[in-house]
Amino acid sequence: MSGMLGSRYLDKICIGAAAAAALLAALLICGGLMGFIPAASASPEYAARLFDGSRVHRIDIRMEDWAGFIAAAPEEEYASCTVAIDGEEFHQVGVRAKGNNSLRLTEEYGLSRYSLKLEFDHFADGGNYYGLDKFSLDASFQDNSYMKTYLTYEMMDFMGIPAPLCSYVWVTVNGEDWGLFLAIEEPEEAFARRNFGPEYGQLYKPDYRSLSAENADVALQYIDENPDSYPGIFERAKFSPSAADKARLVEALRVLSTGEDLETAVDVDEVLRYFAVQVFVMNWDSYLGYTGHNYFLYEEDGILSILPWDYNLAFGTYALGMTDPISDPNVLINYPINTPAEGEVMLNRPLYHNLMQNDEYFARYHDYFDEFLSGYFESGRFEASLRQTERMIAPYVQEDPTAFCSFADHQLAVETLRQVCLLRAESARGQLEGRFPSTLRSQQEQPGAGVDASAIRLEDLGDFDDLRSAKERQDAALAAVSGR
Repeated sequence: MSGMLGSRYLDKICIGAAAAAALLAALLICGGLMGFIPAASASPEYAARLFDGSRVHRIDIRMEDWAGFIAAAPEEEYASCTVAIDGEEFHQVGVRAKGNNSLRLTEEYGLSRYSLKLEFDHFADGGNYYGLDKFSLDASFQDNSYMKTYLTYEMMDFMGIPAPLCSYVWVTVNGEDWGLFLAIEEPEEAFARRNFGPEYGQLYKPDYRSLSAENADVALQYIDENPDSYPGIFERAKFSPSAADKARLVEALRVLSTGEDLETAVDVDEVLRYFAVQVFVMNWDSYLGYTGHNYFLYEEDGILSILPWDYNLAFGTYALGMTDPISDPNVLINYPINTPAEGEVMLNRPLYHNLMQNDEYFARYHDYFDEFLSGYFESGRFEASLRQTERMIAPYVQEDPTAFCSFADHQLAVETLRQVCLLRAESARGQLEGRFPSTLRSQQEQPGAGVDASAIRLEDLGDFDDLRSAKERQDAALAAVSGR
């Protein structure tokens, strides 16, 4: 009898244990689905290390011939170096210069402060920084505030857009000061795992082959069903897309071109949130601009979303590099939120234009714009973030040996950026409420309507004069690193 009782008691324990295990598994699954228990990939260790934004980090690049590397930088070839991040060494790291217009102009003006890419697995298989494969060091080219990219990514994150992590770093080369840069997580494998989980989809960085070409694929126009018709997308894939991957993306573009059943091809909610910020920051070196590039395209299960990239020329300053620039700050800061590009460009940007033809999506876009303005600007969050960031980086900017501007010009740029953002928010609010015209046509019919931005000088955010004045300073820093 006692044996039977013991057996029954043991059976009950086993059944109870199995039930508890099943319950725990269910909780873990539901918790992960409901967001209560974050997936491991959503909070990789590198995020809490290099991308802890509460302080300025330190990176030392060690290379025998830095002067030779700078001389060859325009070729964008990787060189091997040792990198110490907050005192911890990583060997055989690939480093190269990066950029498009910024790289060309840095060379043209005889400067040495290039933006850089650091790739941990370029020379060493499996190399990584706590799970991170690659990050960039942004030089704040034509951004005397050092904040345009940083704040735009913060805005994107506030609106729930998968944005690269970033933090400020003090860079030295062979122990000699090189300057304050912005470290930015490059959208590749680690970025995809962090934002989309281990079973992530395909990631592309569409770019034009020549500005004189049509570049319809980069504009996300449907051309035909042949994947070879989309070299600006598929030749810029971050991973290796299969034939099925390519077919899904092309089919999504076909659906997008029809303007119907868009939610079967586009993550409409994400795209509308993205455009609320993108339109606000007045970045025409982008999908909504003449170039049509500087974005990432993510595809998973045939659904497309657009991700942010490259904002050193945001807040109206891309116009400063144009042949026939718009220079009136009243025009730029009041630029319409409903037609944020000229007609020819707008018609050729289906990811914006075709969504906005849908009344429901258009209304939702306005709702997200309202959410962005009220939550980020009118709540005081923007000013608090700007002031906190300025206090943190100011001592480093003051000592930056390769800075593109003086410290006084930096302070002026920070205040200018503050005023630009607040005036832009005021204008966008007026456009949402119908007090200011919100299309190019209505603005032409009501010249002078909108906020008064005549006191703003967008050149104070960073201009070509700064490049000319920076050469002597950067030459001296290069000589110090080279021991000359």
